[in-house]
Amino acid sequence: MQIGLIGCGNMARALARGWGRPLLCADPILERARSLAAEVSGEALTGNAEVAERADLIVLCHKPAQLQEVAREVAPHAKAIASILAVTPIAALEAAYPGRPVYRFIPSLPVEVRQGAMVQAAAPPRDPVLDEAVRELFAELGTLVVLDERHLDAAMGLMSCGPAYVALVAEAQVDAGVRHGIPAAQGAELVAQTLAGTAELLRRRGYDTLAVRREVASPGGLTARGLAALEQGGVRAAFSDALDAVLED
Repeated sequence: MQIGLIGCGNMARALARGWGRPLLCADPILERARSLAAEVSGEALTGNAEVAERADLIVLCHKPAQLQEVAREVAPHAKAIASILAVTPIAALEAAYPGRPVYRFIPSLPVEVRQGAMVQAAAPPRDPVLDEAVRELFAELGTLVVLDERHLDAAMGLMSCGPAYVALVAEAQVDAGVRHGIPAAQGAELVAQTLAGTAELLRRRGYDTLAVRREVASPGGLTARGLAALEQGGVRAAFSDALDAVLED
């Protein structure tokens, strides 16, 4: 399947690096398209329509506000559309690309290393062969979860915004270690590996966060004291407030 990217920003680069195959690339900044195409041994094209003519699947990675503008160029030539545009429901994609199969995904930055979390908006079956091919294409990049479309914005707040939150948490832990004399480089290595290892442990424990916490935190022990300090600092409320802020109109 020949993939064409319309837009070559941060998330498009992450997708391209994760897929690791030659792609057709187009972007208003031609040098950005050329850079990404060179990285994946693909081809930078000067127009969106040319990408649509040559690609089996167009992945929309441009700004949501450009939906109609891009569709005027792409729709007459597109065979199938996959969108990663925020706040752009399937109904809007279908209106912009009438008669074309459309798919809606929200990825997260770790797709670059094939460890991403992604959600796909549930939709009626189209072409069973194409449906499966598109699903498998995105599933290459990590964990793919299908949700009713009404839940996609909240899911985006958890997993698409999540890498920035996790990076902030890691940074705070490293800073705390530095305050107690641990060199920043070694502290960052310890924290990053702990986060990665804990993620794998959660998977193997069936995502039972309580069970993992109880394995680490002995009653009245050091970890229990640390957890109490985090609760007192409002860590739960802070993450709840962050999701509320993402979902504000």
